[in-house]
Amino acid sequence: MQALYEWDFRGRKEGAFKEILERNIKEFASGVDDPSFIFQLSEGVMAHLPEIDKIIEKAAPQWPLEQIAIVDRNVLRVGLYELLFGSREEVPPKVAINESIELAKSFGGESSGKFVNGVLGTVYREIGEPGKDHVKSSEDEHVSDDAPNQSRQDSPINEAGGAEAEKKEETD
Repeated sequence: MQALYEWDFRGRKEGAFKEILERNIKEFASGVDDPSFIFQLSEGVMAHLPEIDKIIEKAAPQWPLEQIAIVDRNVLRVGLYELLFGSREEVPPKVAINESIELAKSFGGESSGKFVNGVLGTVYREIGEPGKDHVKSSEDEHVSDDAPNQSRQDSPINEAGGAEAEKKEETD
């Protein structure tokens, strides 16, 4: 998380992340015998960064990615990676969400925990939980007045449960 924050804060320079990660592990996690989980999680977030960022944009459309606080943005990236691409046996979805909320509360602003909970909760409701029948509640079916034409196309997750990878059209 700290390496992602630093990389993001310093302008997301290509190739700089691995150096930052290795330095932070030496400096702050020297007592960790096996940093493989740290590398797996960090490199996984970086490998899926474009997809994860698109999901954040769709799940929080009122918040352009660059306007989300750096801590919150990177907590969401880690949480979404664990939720969508990580091993559900190692980190169950609800644990990934709860850990992300706690990180946001500890290191983010006053409303960071609620914001992270809202975004990750939206994505979690879309993907459901494998092995359990996902039954939509009346709350799931409610469409807010702010989004009268909300549809499955507008959801942050596509039909197959993967990241929606459509490109936003640019206007001149």
